Amino acid sequence: MSICNGTLPLIVENPLSKLIAQKPYYFTEYGAAYLGDSLEIMKKIPDSSIDLIVTSPPYALVFKKEYGNVDASEYVKWFMQFAQEFKRILKDSGSIVINIGGSWNRGKPTRSTYQFELIVELAKTFHLAQEFYWYNPAKLPSPAEWVTVRRIRVKDAVELILWLSKDLFPKANNRNVLQPYSKDMQRLIENGYVSKKRPSGHNITPKFQKDNNGSIPPNFLQIGNTDSSSPYLQRCKESGLSPHPARFPKELPQFFIDFLTEPEDLVLDPFCGSNVTGFVAESNRRKWIGIDLVEDYLKGSEFRFPKIYR
Repeated sequence: MSICNGTLPLIVENPLSKLIAQKPYYFTEYGAAYLGDSLEIMKKIPDSSIDLIVTSPPYALVFKKEYGNVDASEYVKWFMQFAQEFKRILKDSGSIVINIGGSWNRGKPTRSTYQFELIVELAKTFHLAQEFYWYNPAKLPSPAEWVTVRRIRVKDAVELILWLSKDLFPKANNRNVLQPYSKDMQRLIENGYVSKKRPSGHNITPKFQKDNNGSIPPNFLQIGNTDSSSPYLQRCKESGLSPHPARFPKELPQFFIDFLTEPEDLVLDPFCGSNVTGFVAESNRRKWIGIDLVEDYLKGSEFRFPKIYR
């Protein structure tokens, strides 16, 4: 017997029950959230089961956060434990997308190299398909010591996103993430384009003016992260729960779920926090698994779904 939010009891089957032999914290029509150490829970997932891993692990920040984060000097060693499990459970056609922010060296106006060390190490296990950059124009000026006090640096507003794959040719289709044409491109399509060689040496052919229903997006994603009045935050406040302090915007996993998966594919977030990834997957008819160590974060994540079951 499973209980749905505020309704009569219903008998509903956990969609992941045949994949993971563990009772979830809650489940929905398409996915399930698990409370615990993701290293241990991932060991229960069969080989080659996951189509896409989208996650934002704790960053190697100078100041410790309440959700826990590893020091930069230990970060690569810590993260590679998870990477080995990722490789085992990922399908050959699958991908990993990691949102990993940068850090500063303690007490110094210089950057930590931990991100780049992690890239080098991950590239020994996976193929580095492409790097993306997430620009958040709503970022506050930081680090304050060097930006707003001494004014010898500019604010950090870009975070690195790594797209890695198990195979050289993973499942991917950029037609699923086309963007609206610019006004200039719309005029070119309508008025035609004279084929010629550009100063850069590129030869622009008549195919350039073909209407492909949108332009191919760049690997630079401009997404604001302002959800101060979201239903998730309102419900957390009403329930006396602390919301996750480092939530990424739904548009970020949305882009990669559209780009790298198909309906009914299985998406995993091993550091799911408030479970934005699971919410986006559910909204797009993808199966999903979310894992987190902090019970309050999973309790709050329930507010993202219209119906949850136990």
